[in-house]
Amino acid sequence: MDQTPQPSDPSLNTTAAAGDAVTVVISRRIKPGKEKAFEQLNSALSREAVHFSGFLGSTLFRPASSADPEYRIVFKFSSREDLQRWQHSPQRTQHLDAIEDCLDAPDSTEVLSGLVAWFSLPGQNPVKPPPKYKMAVVAWLAIFPLITLVSWLFGSTLGHIPLLPRTLLMTIPITLLMTYVLMPALTKLLAFWLFPKRDRDER
Repeated sequence: MDQTPQPSDPSLNTTAAAGDAVTVVISRRIKPGKEKAFEQLNSALSREAVHFSGFLGSTLFRPASSADPEYRIVFKFSSREDLQRWQHSPQRTQHLDAIEDCLDAPDSTEVLSGLVAWFSLPGQNPVKPPPKYKMAVVAWLAIFPLITLVSWLFGSTLGHIPLLPRTLLMTIPITLLMTYVLMPALTKLLAFWLFPKRDRDER
């Protein structure tokens, strides 16, 4: 699947509270011949969103094949409140009115938050999270070595700092690495187990 990062990438805004972030996955089927116009309008929409508080970035996924002809747009906000301000903004409404002319069918939207947002595959529509026990296993596979590494690297340096600020300093890199590096990588690596083929093929 062709993946096109939009002007603001999530990795550029790592100061946000990743645990409260909300991920939105929109699936859009575009009229033949309107693909270029749609991509330009979608880029303009993303550039507008950059100016809104809490916007963490967006990514456009082009259709994977003729059997899966939909575009997927994945974007994140740091909280539901920030997302709602964007969703009710006149700027968004104006761009969506233009995008509407490119649509071959009504779009669908999936809003994810918390742990489930780590386990979203843009190739699925609708997004179907894996069983909770699988999410727990993969989260542990990321958390255990990450905490061990951070403790080994910075434990002696931060040892003289009181417990609460020490915990704060250690959990910031852990949370950011979990959200933007380890969980996306593990989700992709273990997709065959998290999302069995029978589930990936469900529409």
